Amino acid sequence: MRRENVTWVTEFILMGLSSDKHIQVGLFVLFGATYLLTLLGNGLIVLLIAVDPRLHLPMYFFLCHLSIVDICYTSSGVPQMLVHFLMERKTISFTLCGTQHFFTLALGGTEFLLLAAMAYDRYVAVCDPLHYTVVMSPRFCMMLAGFSWFVGVTNSATETAVTMRLPTCENNVLNHVACETLALVRLACVDITLNQVMILISSVVVLLVPCCLVSLSYAYIVAAVLQIRSTQGRRKAFGTCASHLTVVSMSYGMALFTHMEPTSTASAEQDKVVVVFYAVVTPLLNPLIYSLRNKDVKAALSRVLMKNSESIN
Repeated sequence: MRRENVTWVTEFILMGLSSDKHIQVGLFVLFGATYLLTLLGNGLIVLLIAVDPRLHLPMYFFLCHLSIVDICYTSSGVPQMLVHFLMERKTISFTLCGTQHFFTLALGGTEFLLLAAMAYDRYVAVCDPLHYTVVMSPRFCMMLAGFSWFVGVTNSATETAVTMRLPTCENNVLNHVACETLALVRLACVDITLNQVMILISSVVVLLVPCCLVSLSYAYIVAAVLQIRSTQGRRKAFGTCASHLTVVSMSYGMALFTHMEPTSTASAEQDKVVVVFYAVVTPLLNPLIYSLRNKDVKAALSRVLMKNSESIN
């Protein structure tokens, strides 16, 4: 479709991770198994938190939202990657590309904000334990979660609208595995100043600000823990934050490293690695980290398994 000698394409061709058929088959098996494990792990966490009253606490309320985000996030891109591994010509329609772009940004932004909300929860638990139940009331937790989803979706809708309006002058080959912002902007044949401003604003809203809030929360947490005289008390206080801090370091660390790099064509391969990391690796590691390092989650799983075995007998 044309308007004033500018062309919008109807579909995009994704170059993917490799053109070697054997490598693609191997990646299909690897990513397919990882995807199934991700759905199983995050689904199990959501189920445990829903059925076990002992996990109806603010920390697990946010963890439940985080698992839902991970399930949706990985499902927005990985199934398409799996299909493309088995296809000679990897195409995606303009509409589906825009839809994928929207959900990827919305869910990614929501996750960063939820991690910030979880950091505040840990701050209150360690620094103001006597008022924890009052401060982290169910209503306030729902407000924090709702705010995270709202900002994530609003930011994504704005950035998607600005990105997908760009004409590409019949260039429809994306050097990527998915419809990612930087890859789409590189195809533009018009001025992209507005897009660069939008990317900067988006990075500040869903990445830099939450990262600063997380850092501030943990600065207060560390200061409070250092005032605890007993070694056992310090370990217990740090133990309540260990899982969350691991996930935060992994997620924010990779995102900040990526945004520090110049948005040039030379970083296209790096962009692929980052997208694959967030779409495939992170959603799998999150439930593993929280389940393996969390006594409450493991205890809840044991109780559910015992109930099932008793009902069978």
